[in-house]
Amino acid sequence: MNKNTTKRSFIAILIFLGIVTLIGVFAPYIATHDPLTASLREALLPPSRDHWMGTDLLGRDLFSRVVYGVRTSISISLSLVLITMIGGSFIGIISGYFGGRLDAMLTGISSVMLAFPEMILALAIAGILGRGTLNAFITLASIGWVKYARLSRGIVIKTRNRDFFKAAKVTGSKDSYIMWRYLLPETMPTMLITAAMDIGTVLLSFASLSFLGLGISVETPEWGAMLSEGRAYLETAPWLVIFPGVAIFIVITAFNIFGDTVRDVLDPKNATN
Repeated sequence: MNKNTTKRSFIAILIFLGIVTLIGVFAPYIATHDPLTASLREALLPPSRDHWMGTDLLGRDLFSRVVYGVRTSISISLSLVLITMIGGSFIGIISGYFGGRLDAMLTGISSVMLAFPEMILALAIAGILGRGTLNAFITLASIGWVKYARLSRGIVIKTRNRDFFKAAKVTGSKDSYIMWRYLLPETMPTMLITAAMDIGTVLLSFASLSFLGLGISVETPEWGAMLSEGRAYLETAPWLVIFPGVAIFIVITAFNIFGDTVRDVLDPKNATN
């Protein structure tokens, strides 16, 4: 893919994600009904002029809940990726710079955590903490920081052998200055690429926890919880699963494409003339 095509793809997917984000921000003005208002007389109505995506088993408007689900899913996913990126990068930089027991402890912890599939480990932690948005957030954050820590640590260890780093140490620069001036700029491109490619995965993981009853409460409009609620009515009211499922598919696909384009833009090795 040449540079012009990469830039056009990046701009196009950025515009699309911007529109999706604006839908979440302006959800109260886009939604046609209150997503929390139940009306049992209107339960399980098929898509119609009054309810564009039908209603759920409590008579809540599904279109409004899907729209509000944009706000819930994207805000949680972006916040989670940002926190794990910052926290993991900080831990990795400190560990790689100072080495010693701290580095050995980080290596041991990350090796143990990487020995288990992420989703299995997330289910185990979520099962211990219990259901809830905060607990699901803590669960995914507790396993998400590892990749950033290991990546940043590896970059720091390589940077320590470069001439400019050795010169900074010889001239007596403070550790905090070296990490801020030299190590952080070296690690940030890789961290940003990893974070961009991780958003879709985090969104799917959070939706999976909610689908399994370990994430957000069913009252809150969230796509995974909506899928879990509607699976029992797949034959009689398939719209309960179709519309949240399509929303998850579109947004995750868009974020995955966004991650690929960010990698092509920031990593010169992937760019061609």
